[in-house]
Amino acid sequence: MIGAFVAAAAVAVAQYVRCRDRRLLPLAAMLAFQAAALFDGWPDFWRDVFQLAVCLAGLVLVMMLTTSPGPLRKG
Repeated sequence: MIGAFVAAAAVAVAQYVRCRDRRLLPLAAMLAFQAAALFDGWPDFWRDVFQLAVCLAGLVLVMMLTTSPGPLRKG
């Protein structure tokens, strides 16, 4: 499962390099933090820290999606 999150984060970074859309960076961070949170070698404290980082990156992504004009938004 960790490999899927790492691969998805790599795809998000590759898409960012290709199209330079800053909204892909919090998505890549969310996926990378989730992969780190699922790693079994961490103590419980670090899992919670990485889960908090996933939530914060998600909130940043929501803010970026709602405040920046996207290609489909008019006005």
